[in-house]
Formats: sequence, C-alpha cells, structure tokens
Amino acid sequence: MGGGFYISKFVGVVGIVFGAGAVATVIALAVVYSQEVAKNEAVSPTNGGSTVVPQVTTPVIPTTAPSNEAWDKYRLPDTLKPEHYNLTLWPRLTVNAQGLYIFTGKSYVVFQCVKETDLILIHSNKLNYTKWGDDHLAKLSALGSTPVPTIKKSWLQPTTQFLVLELNGKLAVGESYQLDTVFVGELADDLGGFYRSVYLEEGEEKVVATTQMQPTDARKAFPCFDEPAMKAIFHITLLHPPTTVALSNGMEHGQYCESHVEVTEVGPEGPVRVWRTSFDETKKMSTYLLAFIVSDYDYINSTSDNVLIRIYARKKAIADGQGEYALNKTGPILKFFEKYYNATYPLPKSDQIALPDFNAGAMENWGLITYRETALLYDPNMSSNSNKERIATIIAHELAHMWFGNLVTLRWWNDLWLNEGFASYVEYLGANEAEPDWNIKDLIVLGDVHRVFAVDALASSHPLSSKEEDIQKPEQISELFDAISYSKVRSSIFSTYLNTFAYDNTVYTDLWDHLQMAVNSTGTSLPTGQTVHSIMNRWVLQMGFPVVTINTATGMINQQHFLLDPATAGSVPPSDFSYVWIVPIRWMKTGLLQKQTWLEDKTVTGESWILANLNVSGYYRVNYDNANWERLLNSIPVINRAQLVDDAFNLARAKYINTTLALRTTKYLRREREYMPWESALDNLDFFYLMFDRSEVYGDMQAYLKYQVEPLFKHFENITRNWTDVPNGHTDQYNQVNAIRVACSTGMEECQTLTKGWYSQWMKDSAKNPIHPNLRTTVYCSAIAAGGAAEWEFGWTQFKAATIAIEADKLRFALACTKQPWLLNKYLEYTLDATKIRKQDATSTIVYIASNVVGQSLAWDFMRDRWSYIFTQYGGGSFSFSNLINGVTKRFSTEFELKQLKQFQADNSEVGFGSGTLAVSQSIERTTANIKWVAENKKSVQEWFYAEVPK
Repeated sequence: MGGGFYISKFVGVVGIVFGAGAVATVIALAVVYSQEVAKNEAVSPTNGGSTVVPQVTTPVIPTTAPSNEAWDKYRLPDTLKPEHYNLTLWPRLTVNAQGLYIFTGKSYVVFQCVKETDLILIHSNKLNYTKWGDDHLAKLSALGSTPVPTIKKSWLQPTTQFLVLELNGKLAVGESYQLDTVFVGELADDLGGFYRSVYLEEGEEKVVATTQMQPTDARKAFPCFDEPAMKAIFHITLLHPPTTVALSNGMEHGQYCESHVEVTEVGPEGPVRVWRTSFDETKKMSTYLLAFIVSDYDYINSTSDNVLIRIYARKKAIADGQGEYALNKTGPILKFFEKYYNATYPLPKSDQIALPDFNAGAMENWGLITYRETALLYDPNMSSNSNKERIATIIAHELAHMWFGNLVTLRWWNDLWLNEGFASYVEYLGANEAEPDWNIKDLIVLGDVHRVFAVDALASSHPLSSKEEDIQKPEQISELFDAISYSKVRSSIFSTYLNTFAYDNTVYTDLWDHLQMAVNSTGTSLPTGQTVHSIMNRWVLQMGFPVVTINTATGMINQQHFLLDPATAGSVPPSDFSYVWIVPIRWMKTGLLQKQTWLEDKTVTGESWILANLNVSGYYRVNYDNANWERLLNSIPVINRAQLVDDAFNLARAKYINTTLALRTTKYLRREREYMPWESALDNLDFFYLMFDRSEVYGDMQAYLKYQVEPLFKHFENITRNWTDVPNGHTDQYNQVNAIRVACSTGMEECQTLTKGWYSQWMKDSAKNPIHPNLRTTVYCSAIAAGGAAEWEFGWTQFKAATIAIEADKLRFALACTKQPWLLNKYLEYTLDATKIRKQDATSTIVYIASNVVGQSLAWDFMRDRWSYIFTQYGGGSFSFSNLINGVTKRFSTEFELKQLKQFQADNSEVGFGSGTLAVSQSIERTTANIKWVAENKKSVQEWFYAEVPK
C-alpha cells in the first residue's frame, strides 16, 4: 500500500556486498454501521428451492465477555481452507427511505476441511444477515459424498468480527463444503471496506462505490476468511446502474465484445433495471487485495506487451489529459519490473483508478490499483515537479507489489515489512526507469533513511518482524503500517525467491535461505562463522540501529545501540542479540575508496581523514574522533555532505558530540548550491525551530539562517532570470523552493515582496494565476502568513473552487500558515465537516495547523477536546492517528506539556487510540527528551547563533 497522509515511503539501508558484480542486499525486507432492514432474494432449504423473502434479524450473541472459546480469539483456527468465492454485490448509489446508502450481497465460499471440527468461523464486520429457512444466518452444503452436519447455532461475534456457526456434527477432513450467505451493509463514507466516495461534476453530485480492504476490512464487504495466508480464487459479479462502469480485479467477461447484461433485480425499492457485470476469476490471492468499484468514470488505455493498461478517473480529469502521464509511465515501469523480477507480469490487464476519497496514498489491489487523485493524476499547468515525482514513485511502488506482495505474500501481518519495505525500495528503481534524468535513487537518503532513523532511535521503536502471537487485533495490525515497516529495507536479490514462492505465502526466513544460495553461488565471503541468517536476523529481530564510532588516532572501531535519549536505555526491551549488529563498512581514506570491511576488522588507522558509510549504504550512524570531525568539514561527496549533517545533529542530540559542533556543519551553506545538503540541514534545523520558536533564541536563529540563505536566494534569482525561468535540474527545482521558503520565513524583505506581489496579482484576477506550480505551496503559505482575513478567504475560495486535487492540496496546506488565531480556529472546525474538508484530509489538516507556531496550542486543545469524535469518525485507514498524535505534539518541550500529554493518555484509556497507541508512547518519550535537551542546550545555542551572524 502506498502511504496515507501522504505517507511517503521511507527506506533504511544496510548494504551487504555479495562479491564482484553483485548488488547490495537486505537489512530487512519487508481498519458506523447502522442496521438496515432489507428484503433480499434467497433460496430457502425448506421450500423446495422457491424464492422467498426472508427476514433480517438482530444477531444472537451468546457470550458477553472474552473467553477461551475460539470465537473470542482474533485469529482463525487452522481447520478450514478457502478454495474459491462467488460474490454478487449491488451497491445503491442513492439514499434509501431511511436516508442511508447501502449495498446488498449474496455470496458463497467453497472451503476444504483440513482438520476435523464442528465449528465454522468466518470473518464478518458491520454486516446484517438474512436468515435462512432453518432460522440460521448461513446455509451449509456438502460438495462431496459425506453428509453435511446441520447447524446447531449461528451468531455474530462483533468484538472479534466473526460469523460463528456451531454444528451438530464434525466436518470431514479432505471434504469440501459450501457456505451461502445473504447480507446487507452500509455503503458508508468511512474509507474502509466497501464504501462511498462523493464528488461534484458540473454541479451534479456523483457517488463512487469503491473499496479499501487492507488490512482487515474485506470482512466489512462480505463474509470471508480475512487473513493473508487464506488465499483463494474470487468470482465477482456487480449489479450497477446502466450509466455506470463496474470494475474488479479480473477482466470483464467478454471484454472485447459485451461486458455486461441488462437484467431486472428486485430490491426493497421494487423492480430495478440494472447491468450485471461479471468478471473473470482472479488469481489465487488474499482477501486484502480484492477490489470492486462502480463509478461514472471515463478512461484512457494503451497496451504494453499484450497487457491492457487503463487509467480511470472523473470524466473531466480524463478529458483534460490528467491521466496521460500515468498511462505513459506504467508500461515502461511494468517492463522494468518484469526484467528485474525475471517473471512476466501475471495478469492480462493493469487498471489504475483515481478516487476523490481515499485514506492511503494508493493500494496494490491485484489488477485494479486504487489511488488518491493526487497520487495518479498529473496536470502540467497545476502540478509541480514534486507532484510528478510522487506520482511516478507511487505507481512504481504499487506495480512492484504485483509481484512481491501479491504473487508472493506475507503469511501474517507481523512480516508486513516483507511487502512494504521491499516495494518502498524498488519504487525508486521503477521511477528511475521512468524518469532517468532525475537521479531519484540518490533521494532515498533524504526521503527515507534520515526519516526512519528518527523513529528507530526511540526506545519505543519496534523490530521489523514481531512474533505472530503479539499481533492479533485489527488495531495492532494497523499500527504496523509505520515508517519501520516501510523504510527499514534495501534489497535486490529476489528472482529465485519470487519464482519459488509464486502464489504462496512466505516468512522472512525463506528470504535468508535464498540469499544464502546467492552468496554460495558467487563465492562471496561473509565474516568468519557467519551466514546470511545470522547477519540479517540481528537487523530484523531487534529494533533500532547502531552508531559506529571510529577513532582515527587509534584505529579502533566500536558500536553501540543508538538512542536519541540515552537516559531511556533502561526501558529498552531485552534483545537476544544484546543490540549488537554485524555491520558492513564502506569507507574512504583521504578521498580514496577502500576495501569494504566488517565492524570486527579494527584496521582503520592513520591521521588522514576517514569517511565511513559511503553514500549511506549502511543502516547506521557514524561518529568520529574530534580531529577527524574537523577534517571532514571539507571536500565530502554530495550525498555524504547530507549524511554528515544528519549524523552530526543526531549525534549531538544523543550527547555523543557537542551541539555546537553539529551547528558548525551548517556554516558552509552560504557556499552550498546542492539540494541534498541544504535539505538535510533544513530538516535538522527544523528541530531547533520546534524547540525555540516560542523563546528568545528565535530571533538569533532567524538572523543566522537568513544570513546563510541569502546567497542561495540570489543564485536562483540569477539563473532563473529574476524568477521567470525554471531551473533545469530536478533537484535544483526543489532547492529553488527551499531558497524562497527559507528566505521569506526568515524575513528577507525582497522575498516577501516577491511572494506577496504574486499572490496579490492572483487575487486581482483569479482566472490568471502567475505563480509557477513548483512554487505555489511556498508562495501561498508565505503570502497568507503575511496577510490577513482577505488573503485567507481568497485562498479558501480558491480551495473550494479547485477542480484538481493537487491544486486543492497546495491551498489546503497554505491555509494553515495564517498567523490569525481566529482563522486557524475556524479552519480546525472545518476539519469536522466533510463538506468542507474531506475525511481523508482531516487529520493531516490538523497537523498542518499544529506545525504553525500560532496554531500549535489551538490544534492540541482541539484534538484533546474532540478526541472521542475524531477517533470514531476518522479512524479509517492505517496512518491517521499515529501521524495526528505525533504531528500535534512534535513541538512539546516543557514539563507542562508533558503533564498534559500524560493526562491525555489517561483520560482516553477507555476510548483508546487505535493505530495511534504507539504514537502516544513515542510522543511522551520524545517530549521527555526535548525537555532535557532544551535545558542543556538553550544557552549555548543562542550564543552560537548570535556569534555567527556578522554585525
């Protein structure tokens, strides 16, 4: 799945070099139902097969408290194995008499008994069932010669989300059975399961019935064995209005002739003429990869090596050519992955669809990938180069899953990183194939490694792989969709692995076996007595990463578990490996590349400068003796300049080096024109702003950064001919944005005049926006921050009028930049109104407001006051709560804020935090560390900033 909010794909790295010509390998590969009384057609076992209209009844729940019974456990027993499903769904795209959008469904699943049992458990959540003639919620039939046991009792178990059938006899091992159900559910706007998305087109409201099953919401759409190892084949049929298009994972029957049949169906509203669209059976796959969509969309298409590629979107978006970029890049990326995996794309089609309401960035449904509109649609008049990069990388990420994740699938969610971590790495390779001039692989360091370091350096981090028994509940599963699972990975030896485990489920140890085969076949030497298993398990089964300290005077190298707050070491859970890693070290001496060594090879000596972890090829930080730090402040490769800054600032926070030494790494910025070092420095200085933008340090820090950025601002002013041209390089365009953002935010009058002028010009003629798409986010923010109600209201009007989601997102961010508290409070209230801010965007909008120093306390008070409502209404998807909690509390650095945070945790213990549970603990840990850091560094930091600005 592509990230939600958007969730960027963060990738961490450990490189293990497998001999000459080999490539770097792994550090780790890688959730308001309203009851609806409805009448459905069903075949009763008591009336000879005639059609009856059964009654929908409230389910019986025999137990009210958890027990040791199988239905009170969250995992399916290992007694049944699904073989195939036949599912017919009819979503209603208009409200019924009760004011609800609903869907009705009929399904059967054929399963085999693998262990004798008198109990059937199948997942079901927020579905209401039609009772059959024997007064039970399902009908059971035998497909073999062995008579089927009758149903003794049937009920729904809401807590563990099961439909439970107790039988009067045992199912026979090896025999196949069929379970039929008829049900109704709400087509809600909760972004999970089978849900509705709404948009306006030419003043008319349109409804899309769409899906998001990962990780545990297929059970909201139909009863199913909803675990990734329970793979089966699916036969899908959709009933839908004649004016709409139906899509699913399989190809429509008769794709090249007639794809649907007009029929009359009888529902609560009476006879209705609808289309019945049936789809070819799917590959054997997991329930979380299932998708079905009914919409009033249009599409464009092409073919690539006999694969039909279609891009679906709103009709106007297609007419305006917004799908062309995705269509043009999908074919080359597919071809690249076929070569990379050494396996042909396994489907006849690749459908990709842009949805107005979608909580994640994208979802890798096999053959029908779903996206946020901002992650798929590109308009050169509205989209920036960063928008284009995001589209290319997300498409590559989801297409990578068609093999790794879909063809080869994790056995249980504790190994989510096998799916997401690997895809998060190869997305850069696929995007590089699509846009070779971008040098996008270099951006892994900024987009992924540095960001995951921030989470993995906390005592509340977690290993890549957890024990299966520790991940049971849906909210525990959702919590795994974090930076660790997506980021802590780099690998490229997968061809044998893929071909061996096709259509099967896997665990991480299978990977090590095949990597060991690659090592053996190339004659590569690992450290004495070590295997791929013994090396890699240390990176997967224990959390965190090491800091490698090199003393160039003595030649000694040592490692230590890196913790951002060393005082938390006592709360770190024990590790079987004692937080010791086997670390590959690539290094250079006096500018010359040296032979790779391992940590136990203590051979680094001499007085010349040493630089280790070249190009950030390993997942660790590096510390040096003071003399080498001094020598390293000159002549470092560009990627390592970014690494040097990031290592220094984080080592200072962890008290390995002095904070002023870290600050000194930014002094050369006046001479720096490359994007990566600038971005690394700004990312780290952002922490200083968070800690000091409410204190007396702020003025001196502003003056320092203004002094540093002036040459960069002038540089881009010159090479763009006074801001009329666009820089040629991909990252140069990013750095131009940095130059304007920092210059304006630090009070450079020339910059503020520029941005206010552009925005004022747009306000005078809203039909002509003079601001280049690359610059709009920062220019809008700067102008709205400098302005008042008029500028904000104009931005809000343009946001509501925006027909392109990418432009709306730029304005949604910028509206949070105002310095007027009353406007920010109004904006916060808007996040609770889905007609103003879409549910998918509510939590990220609150975080934007909290990022504004004026909005910080407003957002915190708002989140605390409305937590119960937010938790209930905005809980769809994996990332909302963790990002919300971390985002709103990231500036916390006082004892009062820590006390408030702990009280927030206590006050909502009953309501809960869902996928944000770990984020609360991380916020408390981070706040505690911030308090200490500020107390220890405030005086020296202010003095340093003051001294470094020419007077």
